[in-house]
Formats: sequence, C-alpha cells, structure tokens
Amino acid sequence: MKTLLQKYTLVIGLIAIMSLGSIQAVAQSGEIARTPDGKPDLSGIWQAMTSAHYDIEPHAAAQGPYPRQMGALSAIPAGLGIIEGGRIPYNEQSARQRDANKAAAIENDPLAKCYMPGVPRANYLPFPFQIVQSREVILIAYEMAEANRILYVDQPDLESQVDAWMGHSNAHWEGDTLVVRVSGQMPDTWFDQAGNHHSFAMVVEERWTATGADHLIYEATMTDANTFTQPWKVSFPLYRRVEENMQLLEFKCAEFAEEYLYGEWRKEGTPIGNPPQ
Repeated sequence: MKTLLQKYTLVIGLIAIMSLGSIQAVAQSGEIARTPDGKPDLSGIWQAMTSAHYDIEPHAAAQGPYPRQMGALSAIPAGLGIIEGGRIPYNEQSARQRDANKAAAIENDPLAKCYMPGVPRANYLPFPFQIVQSREVILIAYEMAEANRILYVDQPDLESQVDAWMGHSNAHWEGDTLVVRVSGQMPDTWFDQAGNHHSFAMVVEERWTATGADHLIYEATMTDANTFTQPWKVSFPLYRRVEENMQLLEFKCAEFAEEYLYGEWRKEGTPIGNPPQ
C-alpha cells in the first residue's frame, strides 16, 4: 500500500504542476477546463459558501452550543439549508437520537473531538479543499484537520476491507459529471453541529458537475435504512478560490483547545482569555 500511495502521490504532483498554467488560462476565458482525454478537469482549490456546517436543515439564527463568553462566535446565523425538500426523513428512533445529540452538542460533536469530518460534511465546512485529478485516481485534500480522500476512478472491484473516517470512494464519469460512491464510513461522524447523524450502513452518492470555469454543483444522496425512511439529497455550489498564490494552509485540531473551549469555559464565571490554571 505504501508503494501504491507513493506512486499516486508522484503522478498527482506531476499532473498538478503540468496543468496549472492551462487551468488558469481556461479559467480566465470562462470555459470548463478539460483533461487530455476530454473529461472536465476539476483540479483546483474550492470552497462552499453556506451555513450548512451549523445545520443542514433550514434554521433561524440562534444561540450556539459554544460558551456565551465567545460573543458573536457563539451565535448560529440563519440559513436556508441545503436539503432538497427541507427535512431529513429520520425514522422515529433516529429522530430522538438527533435531538439527544443536539442537546449535548458541545460534548458529542465528533468534529469538536478532533475527529475527521466525513462525507459529505467535509465539503461544506468553512474551509477550502483542493482537488488534484488524474485518469485513475483523484485526490481531495481538505484544510480541516488535514483530512484527505483518494477517489478510485473506474476501479469498481477495489473495495475497502475496513471502515474509515472519510470512507472509501469509487468513482466513474457519467458524461461530464463525476459520480462517486462513498461507503465504509465510520458511524461516528455527524452532518453538522445540530446533531444530524447516520449509521455505519450509510452509502453516499456524490455528483460533481462543472458549470463553468470557477463553479461546481455538488450533490450528495444519502441512503441508510437504519436511520432514514428514504434516501435524501443535499446540493449546493462550490466556488473556485482564485486569489493569487492561493494554497491550503495548516489547520490541526488541538485537543487542548477543545478542552479549553468546551470544558473550562462551561464553568460559570470563567472570564474569556483566562486559561485553566
């Protein structure tokens, strides 16, 4: 496996260097960039602009789970949601679990515990991520916690033997849309800070469609008979980061910060800026 990853890393690195100039030129023209085999070239740094990381369902502005001492940082802005139809079709037991998760979000949100975000949550967090594309594999590197995924293109027989935080991704092209089947995800990831969750049985079908040089439409359909009464779908646009010299920066989750924010500040009267003694 180490040799395979080294091979893919080298190939992807060379492709990224070789294609950067042509991608920038095409982006300026407004056309969709394409690889030598005619597929849309999704390579680049992308970011969502939604409030779905707070709650993927429509929601009003509210006090968040964070300590009030954080001021504006503790507030949740209103959002229209990204779910087609507006609501997640939970079964009765899973709806009760969602409510319990939300009531104890400070303690239980997996992202606050420094776990990787999972799919699709990683794609609408307020952090950029980078796609680097080749014919056989596509790498997605996320700034959040340095999470990453390898999408195996036209290799349906390649299946994961164990579950993983970011799942296992098999991809194929349907016309100009990249379709990805994500399976084998840990059940310990949420969709947002509102406690929306899934089980180990969830399968996600992603659809990545370029609509211009600097825009993608992202769609994801979740199927999980243990948790939902029927499949349901989210969709939202992704925007290319076009700043000069744009790059992913380091964002490591620090367990001390998690304890500081969610532990000591919950004690009434602890002023902001005073770390635990």
